[in-house]
Amino acid sequence: MTQVHSLPAWRHLAPTLTCLLLALTAGHTRADEVGCVTTAWRFWGANHKVCVDAFRDPQVDGVICHVSQARTGGVSGSLGMAEDPSHFSLSCRQTGPITIPAKLPKNEVVFSEDTSLLFKETRVVRLWDEPRQTLVYLAVSRKIIEGAPAHSLSTVPVMPWR
Repeated sequence: MTQVHSLPAWRHLAPTLTCLLLALTAGHTRADEVGCVTTAWRFWGANHKVCVDAFRDPQVDGVICHVSQARTGGVSGSLGMAEDPSHFSLSCRQTGPITIPAKLPKNEVVFSEDTSLLFKETRVVRLWDEPRQTLVYLAVSRKIIEGAPAHSLSTVPVMPWR
């Protein structure tokens, strides 16, 4: 009698999950970590902290944004299993000449970062306020299941660069 070997069910899902994760992260800017400050010491695992990341607008040269976010420590935070609180701040500035692309979307995600293992992220959306010639950057905390009202706002008027 021939014995049939079958792979565990989860092995069939691995390629699908990998493709899904790559699709979800495609097109978003990666941030450079500027630094972190400890806000509470933890005996076990990482400390609670606030970290600052910097990123460029992928479509508009001459704009840099900094976002600060609270990060949960402890054992679950060290293992990447903790849900970070929706505490963050956003600041964007003109750092060089700005040229607005001809087909700049009025609403586009320029940065996103997961703040829990599943279903929660901090997202920065660029809005183009054309009548006032101002780029508006809105950071929001998103939960797929139940939305979150936490947000922060920064604006960059498009002006000549000296």
